[in-house]
Amino acid sequence: MSTQTKSLRTLTRRELLKGTTALGAFVLGTSYIAGADGAWAAELEALKPESFATLVQMARDIYPHDRVADEFYVAAVKGYDTADNAEGIEAGIAALNAAANDMKGTDYAAVGWERDRVDVLRSMEDDPFFQRIRGGLVTGLYNQKAVWPIFGYEGESFSKGGYINRGFDDISWIG
Repeated sequence: MSTQTKSLRTLTRRELLKGTTALGAFVLGTSYIAGADGAWAAELEALKPESFATLVQMARDIYPHDRVADEFYVAAVKGYDTADNAEGIEAGIAALNAAANDMKGTDYAAVGWERDRVDVLRSMEDDPFFQRIRGGLVTGLYNQKAVWPIFGYEGESFSKGGYINRGFDDISWIG
């Protein structure tokens, strides 16, 4: 097993279904990936499992939030797992791994320290692949309504009369 695939576990359809309850949803398809810590799992369509795991790690390193669970980062990058995107994403991951190998001697996902992974990302920040992922994460991560309470955002306020009469000026940390 390569050092990159140590951080993830692929599941067969049988293993996935065996682990669900009788009331669980039926899942179609043949490629699944789960984080090594069991914090997330995803059904894959086009990307290699190790490439998808690298995207999740990249997303967490670009916009790090300790209080945001991996499942939200998975949802943020899931849109790249399509046949139309696969070739470009796989090429971008290959370039990211090449940069990590040049700088740290291993693939990106196997670099142990966040600071070292960020150094690799900084070396690629002008690359169109990096810009595509970073830009997509702005909406992919922060437009998830389930993430909003983590940041104290209550959502839009127009339908509730706006912010002026709803605590606009009661934020104590702005001071």
